[in-house]
Amino acid sequence: MNKIYSPAKKDWEVLLKRPTQEVAEIEGIVNQVFREVKEQGDSVIQRYTQQFDGVLLENNRVAQKEIEEAISLVSEDLKAAIQQAKSNIEIFHRAQITSKVAVETTTGVQCWQEKRPIQKVGLYIPGGTAPLFSTILMLAVPAEIAGCKEVVLCSPPNKEGKINPAILYTASLCGVTQIFKVGGIQAIAGMTFGTESIPKVYKIFGPGNQYVTVAKQIATKYGVAIDMPAGPSELLVMADDTANAAFVASDLLSQAEHGIDSQVILVSTSKKLIEAVEKEIEKQINVLPRKEIALKAMANSKLIFVEEENTAIELINEYGPEHYILCVGNEEFFLDNTCNAGSVFIGNYTPESAGDYASGTNHTLPTNGYAKQYSGVNLDSFMKSMTFQKISDLGIQEIGRTIELMAEAEGLQAHKNAVTLRLKSLKKN
Repeated sequence: MNKIYSPAKKDWEVLLKRPTQEVAEIEGIVNQVFREVKEQGDSVIQRYTQQFDGVLLENNRVAQKEIEEAISLVSEDLKAAIQQAKSNIEIFHRAQITSKVAVETTTGVQCWQEKRPIQKVGLYIPGGTAPLFSTILMLAVPAEIAGCKEVVLCSPPNKEGKINPAILYTASLCGVTQIFKVGGIQAIAGMTFGTESIPKVYKIFGPGNQYVTVAKQIATKYGVAIDMPAGPSELLVMADDTANAAFVASDLLSQAEHGIDSQVILVSTSKKLIEAVEKEIEKQINVLPRKEIALKAMANSKLIFVEEENTAIELINEYGPEHYILCVGNEEFFLDNTCNAGSVFIGNYTPESAGDYASGTNHTLPTNGYAKQYSGVNLDSFMKSMTFQKISDLGIQEIGRTIELMAEAEGLQAHKNAVTLRLKSLKKN
């Protein structure tokens, strides 16, 4: 890993740069796939699936028989674990349900806000080197609680033309309505435009590689909303001498094994801890099945020493990590001053893995610095707020003159007339 001691503030931008390609480098490829899928539908998706996933599929929709077979292949222990995680995620997301907000702003003017589910949502579940069935829990559970009518899931097939059994089991458990063996850019394009088999959706959720991230952003040009720009995974750990070096190293490696473009950073006010963590990483990485992936990710990662806590928190907020682990003695200071983070994990016994799987919070989070302006996925992500108003005869008399004056000042005579006519009719009565 790269060790940096007391970096100057002028160097932070370069120091904290993510190991991702520029959007412009990827955009041309994504636009081409989008154009082809829009024009030719399933035939293009079939071709790209053969090209990128190495399998030719006559039908990309998962049949009920395949789901039943997959369920039988998942061990009872794993089923129990998934069910417990689902329960905790349900508890946390049900707690986010809010009631109708209603108020009388002035006499006779009733205004209220209600939330309604997004009717059609698409879930993208990476399949590649790590089949992320846990992401289904994070997306399908709140979709079900919100009341979304159609929940479409796309995930890339393996070379046998199948989707990992745990993905199919979890999707079935969480009420996903349709599942398709489609990955990458073509999956996002399919859900954006709709094809002969894949339904068009109103909003797309889920993480993915850099190509999927750009595809989601381009989908917004065609009237489809997305949860957030969510690309390669990242983790920042802030730790001092109160932290357990072995724990810190394990957390850094847990994110590094996601993919070669993942990034992990340790910020510390202790040189002693940095040295201890580096030794633990060397020890632990050798026993990982995904050692080669982790090694490449660690090349993008950094161990940063800063002199004092105020500098540390300023640097952390500048980075805006997706995942943020805090293991420090002065916990309250860091919590009070953290402005930019997707999800925060506090103390020596709160690994980031807990949020990835089973504590109850959502693991679909903003990456690449977008934690500065985006929230992670939550129940409201699957809903939209609608406002309502009802004005009585007394109410229109109460605010009518105000509306007339404002409309006239803006030069919108028809707006004024809509009120004036009503006020005149009341005077006649």
